[in-house]
Amino acid sequence: MKKVVIIGAGASGLMAAAESAKRGNCVTVIEKMPRPARKVLISGKGRCNVTNACFDMEELISNVPTNPRFLYSAFSNFMPYDTIAFLEDMGVATKIERGNRVFPVSDKAVDIVDALIRNAEKNGAEIINGSAKAFAFDGGRIKAVILENGSQLECDCAAICTGGKSYASTGSTGDGYALAKSAGHHITEIRPCLVPLVCSNHFIPKLQGLSLKNISVKLIRNSRVIYSDFGELLFTHFGLSGPVVLSASSNIKNIKDGEYKIMIDLKPALDYDVLDKRVLRDFSQCSNKAFINSLSALLPKKLIPVIVSLSGIEPSKKVNEVSSQERQNLCRLIKNLECNITDLYDLDAAIVTGGGVNVKEINPKTMQSKIIENLYFAGEVMDVDAYTGGFNLQIAFSTGVLCGQNM
Repeated sequence: MKKVVIIGAGASGLMAAAESAKRGNCVTVIEKMPRPARKVLISGKGRCNVTNACFDMEELISNVPTNPRFLYSAFSNFMPYDTIAFLEDMGVATKIERGNRVFPVSDKAVDIVDALIRNAEKNGAEIINGSAKAFAFDGGRIKAVILENGSQLECDCAAICTGGKSYASTGSTGDGYALAKSAGHHITEIRPCLVPLVCSNHFIPKLQGLSLKNISVKLIRNSRVIYSDFGELLFTHFGLSGPVVLSASSNIKNIKDGEYKIMIDLKPALDYDVLDKRVLRDFSQCSNKAFINSLSALLPKKLIPVIVSLSGIEPSKKVNEVSSQERQNLCRLIKNLECNITDLYDLDAAIVTGGGVNVKEINPKTMQSKIIENLYFAGEVMDVDAYTGGFNLQIAFSTGVLCGQNM
């Protein structure tokens, strides 16, 4: 029987603990917060988007912008349908919503957390409250985990499952990076992912609170489209948020002023010619009205003054006096509303941390360190991240299961 110590009782740590314990190991999970899986508890606004009903490997991998190939073995071993089956076995019924997002039928994240804890403890893992401070080594192997209170937990192997550095209030404060470094691992640059974007356009604050559904966006870097998406977007006082923006943010690296832009297509269901005919029809129905009063059937009320201002057409100009060229410029603006990105919002507002333990130093088939033989990793502490929609929790589950099976 091996003595196994797992640092962090989040989604990955609890799955690793259950898998290791069911193989007869003596497993202790160290969790510094009063309650395990605090980040899972607040995910999905308290509903927990637990995975994505994406059952095709290539599609699953395509939703991982950072080091996707590293996850092939983990995903192959434990797919989203395995997550759904596991939860059903634990008495948590699930449902599929827009974008194949999977939620508990109860809409309560606490049901997911309780299932993860119950699974770990049912299989024999013990969860203790404490904070791992360092490793004790013996001949290039970890012989114990040293806690902040000075006590030591002897172990035959250990796993770092501490999460990243976003949502620090849940316990994700980057502790795992220091532990990994002390074992000789390198940490790639830490950055926010799935985070709102800061934009410099003067009109942005005027649109604060406006939510747009069924729009499409293109993320452009130096005139080249590097990501596109369709869905919901939210304007904030500082820039942009919402699901399509959060996923777009995962593709932004080493941001420089003016290098990145978001182009919003406000009417993606209409191609340019159809939109032009639609505008022409709207104009014909209010030909004696002022231009600013002619767009209410086409655009949300809050957006109209901004579009009018950006169009360059005099607001009081009669619609029947708007030239063909002006109308065409208006259509181009509606299809390509440009927002200049100056920064990613604060790391603590990020749903996921980008960067982490360099995956080149981890065996993807076992989650075992290539540097320290009896050290393993799982979850967000590694340099892997995915788009919004349940994919990041699936990474935690898949890597946690693989980690636990191999410890």
